[in-house]
Amino acid sequence: MYLIEIILPILWMTTIEFLQRIFGFRNNCKSLRQLNGQIVVITGANSGIGKETARELANRGAKIIIGCRDMSRAESAINDIKERNPMADIIAMKLDLSSVDSIHQFAKQLKKNYDTIDILINNAGVAMQEHRQTEDGFELVFGTNHLGHFLLTLLILPLLRRAPKARVITVASCAYIHGSIKFDDINSLEEPYDMWSVYGQSKLANILFTRELARRLGTDSSINTYAVHPGCVHTDIGRNVSSRFQQLVIKLLGTLFLLSAESGAQTTLYCAIHEKLDRETGGYYENCRRVKKLSPKATDDQSARRLWQLSAQLVQIEKQFDSLFG
Repeated sequence: MYLIEIILPILWMTTIEFLQRIFGFRNNCKSLRQLNGQIVVITGANSGIGKETARELANRGAKIIIGCRDMSRAESAINDIKERNPMADIIAMKLDLSSVDSIHQFAKQLKKNYDTIDILINNAGVAMQEHRQTEDGFELVFGTNHLGHFLLTLLILPLLRRAPKARVITVASCAYIHGSIKFDDINSLEEPYDMWSVYGQSKLANILFTRELARRLGTDSSINTYAVHPGCVHTDIGRNVSSRFQQLVIKLLGTLFLLSAESGAQTTLYCAIHEKLDRETGGYYENCRRVKKLSPKATDDQSARRLWQLSAQLVQIEKQFDSLFG
């Protein structure tokens, strides 16, 4: 069952993306838009897709704030970016998305230092082979990938609203197809822990959050939202996998088939800056284009509203967020 349900779909997707690259069907963000003076916040940008996104947006003149748990890795990433572009305006701030307190502190510091934020990129993500909990008692993958970004987005929504036109991009994944929102067991305590279904749940939550945020903001909002599948990218998200077999599979796929971080950042960049998306919101994108046909569970508005309400209760802002959408 593991081979059929997990490995074969991953092989199928990576093969498709490999063939896209070989035959020239892998798209790049071709927008020439500059971001001079705009402020961009990116979570988890000390490596991989986030780092490449930060580098490219810095090249376009934006001021970049990367929120990272490991400040030494963040500074290393900044130094690397500045070696390639000495004019890059980029700083790091401490942010642990698995900690409600850290997220509040990060948002508080942003509000103290900046009047507006033009682009928020919810990029950070984790995948765990074994069940672990955050300091607040949430299952770590769901707590980091969804709840952390949910809370951060709402806390800094006032800054996004002050921008003339803002965008919120949340990095999801095609792995959402393997997940379902287990409302009665959201912290994955009752059933045997399965890394891929738990990861899939968090990525499905990313898509539903993007959809519900767009609905609550309304069609006349100055904030647009986008969920992104970057492609099957060779990053270190699988660093917490302890199974030698799975490590071998990830390494083999990475060497032979997976996209580079630079290629994987293209759809995030597309959603962050492309002029074509100025009037689009709430959608799911891959390979620099909107995906019109999704699994029904990713377009279930009732589940999206229910997930929003549950998330607000879990991070204890259910009495605050309604005023943000009045």
